[in-house]
Amino acid sequence: MAGFPQQRPRRLRVNAATRRMVAETRVHPASLILPLFVREGLDAPREVTSMPGVLQHTRDSLRKAVVSAAQSGIGGVMLFGIPAERDAVGSAGIDPDGILNQAIGDVISEIGDSLVVMSDLCLDEFTDHGHCGVLDSEGKVDNDSTLEQYARMAVVQAEAGAHMLGTSGMMDGQVGRVREALDAAGHTDTSILAYAVKYASACFGPFREAVESTLEGDRRTYQQDPANLRDALREVTLDVDEGADIVMVKPALPYLDVLAAVADTVNVPVAAYQVSGEYAMVEAAARNGWIDREQMILETLTSIRRAGAEMICTYWAEDAARLLRERY
Repeated sequence: MAGFPQQRPRRLRVNAATRRMVAETRVHPASLILPLFVREGLDAPREVTSMPGVLQHTRDSLRKAVVSAAQSGIGGVMLFGIPAERDAVGSAGIDPDGILNQAIGDVISEIGDSLVVMSDLCLDEFTDHGHCGVLDSEGKVDNDSTLEQYARMAVVQAEAGAHMLGTSGMMDGQVGRVREALDAAGHTDTSILAYAVKYASACFGPFREAVESTLEGDRRTYQQDPANLRDALREVTLDVDEGADIVMVKPALPYLDVLAAVADTVNVPVAAYQVSGEYAMVEAAARNGWIDREQMILETLTSIRRAGAEMICTYWAEDAARLLRERY
C-alpha cells in the first residue's frame, strides 16, 4: 500500500543531530559528584586494585584532584578519609586534626565554593571493627550511642568547612540528630544529603578495599534488605521529616525501580550513588573487550537520570563530563 506506514518513529533517529534535539533525558556535568579518598600516611597516591583509575590520595594529590574536578565542570566532590589508626568508637573521625577533617579544610582552601564539598558522615572508616556505629557489650551496633558520635562528627566536619554532610550510616534518627547538632552549633546553612535508601549490597566490595575496611560479618541489621521497597520509602519519608535536604538511593543500577518510586514520593532533590561494584564490573568488562566503555558510562548514567536522580555520585564524574562535552 502506497504511503504505508504513515507513522515512522525512525524519522527522529535519522542522524545524531536529530537524536540530540529530541532526547528526553539529559545528563549534565553539574549534576555529577566525584567520590575521592584521602589516606593518612601515604607518600604518593595509590591505585585501588579493584577500581582501576581510582586512587587513595595524599593530602597534596587531593588538592590537585579537586582543582581538576572543578575545571571539569562537575557539581561536587564527596570526601572519604582513611586514618592510620582506628579504635572502637571511631575517634579519628571526630578529631578536628583527623585525616578527613584536615582534607575538608584543604579542599575548601583550594577551591572554595567552586564545587559543593561533601563529606562522608559515617564511622565505618574509623572503627577497628569496621561497623558504621558504636558496639554494645554484646557486639551489636548501638543505634543511640552511635547517634551521639554522629552529632559530634557532624559539627567537626561543618567547622572544617564542608558544605554538605552525607549521612550514610543507616542509623534510625540520624538525620534528625545531626540536624539538631548542626543547628545548635550555629551551622544552620550546612545541608544534609541523607543516604535514605542504602541496601546491604554485594556491590560495595571494591569500596571496602578503597577504605581498607576491617569489617567482619555484614551490615544487614541496619542497611536495607534488597527485597524490600516499602521499607525504603518509609526510610525516605522519615529522613525528609527529620530535615534531609537531599535523599539518596544506593546502589543505583540494581535499584532503578526504587529510585523511580523515591522520586515520585518526595518533594526534595533525589540523588543516586553509582557504587564501586557497578564501576568495577564495567571497567573489568571493558578491559576484556566485551563492551564499549565510554558508551556504557553514558548509558548507565542516562538510565539513572531517567529513573529520577537529579544528581549522581559516580567514579566516572570527570570522564563523563568530558564525554558529555564531546558528544553533546
